[in-house]
Amino acid sequence: MTPEQSAWFAETFEALSTNVGLALLGKERAIRLAWTAMIAEGHLLLEDAPGTGKTSLAKALAATVQGSHHRIQFTPDLLPSDVTGVTIYDQSTHRFEFHPGPIFASVVLADEINRASPKTQAALLEVMEEGNVTVDGVSHPVGRPFMVIATQNPIEQAGTYRLPEAQLDRFLIKTSLGYPDRASAVEILAGAKDRTANLTPRITTQAVGTMSDLAQTVHVEPSVLDYVARLTEATREDGQTSLGASVRGGLALVRCAKVWAAAAGREYVLPDDVKDLATEVLAHRLVLDVEAEFAGVTSVEVLDRIVDTVQPPSLRGV
Repeated sequence: MTPEQSAWFAETFEALSTNVGLALLGKERAIRLAWTAMIAEGHLLLEDAPGTGKTSLAKALAATVQGSHHRIQFTPDLLPSDVTGVTIYDQSTHRFEFHPGPIFASVVLADEINRASPKTQAALLEVMEEGNVTVDGVSHPVGRPFMVIATQNPIEQAGTYRLPEAQLDRFLIKTSLGYPDRASAVEILAGAKDRTANLTPRITTQAVGTMSDLAQTVHVEPSVLDYVARLTEATREDGQTSLGASVRGGLALVRCAKVWAAAAGREYVLPDDVKDLATEVLAHRLVLDVEAEFAGVTSVEVLDRIVDTVQPPSLRGV
């Protein structure tokens, strides 16, 4: 990445975040994390209470990149074909035709994903990892960019199916929106309308692909890679975890750090980029020890402690 390209990247990233911020007030970090997930070609998991703006975030992202947006309400009776699509025999042409499901969109909101059966949840695994949907042996690409924003309600667990670790690991970032501050809440109440309807596109889907390709060229020093490796190793060796972050988690952290650095107008990753993203990228990949979980310890607390303990490389080494 050249200095000119990094300057364009940072300027564009800021413009995209500002545009979404017109619809989602007071959530700057969550918006930047969402763009980071999209540009890093990953997916976002939001664990939040109802009415915090999860749908607005998905619609605003799609509107900003001239992309399509679909919302899938996950329920216990939802079938895999309701997500991926089906092939139907056309008697007039005597051929089977594929009818794509709602998964074919730039931004897909999987609302309350943990309410669907494990079989339906598993229907998302291939498309989230490979970018393709296979129906009756035929592969159908979903296009680029493609991002799943899945939500789950942490308050009510009755009638839900906990996401397995294999699927949690497919999400690049997990975060929450939370409620807005009072000033933002007053401004939202004064408008009392769908703010995403007035958003204008700021970038094409092809340009998002260009940003993704540019982000992969951001330089990462071996000392920073070693820092990421030490962080993931520490999650596996910690006494309060029974399962730590895998190599996939380390790769996810590097991908996000590259986008984070480019968004700051740099062609190289700093240790602070890794520290800034570690919680959102790695915490949901940890499985706590039974005793720690019973004591009320959270994976975020464990990871924050690990980040404070593992020594980052000095700037001299970077």
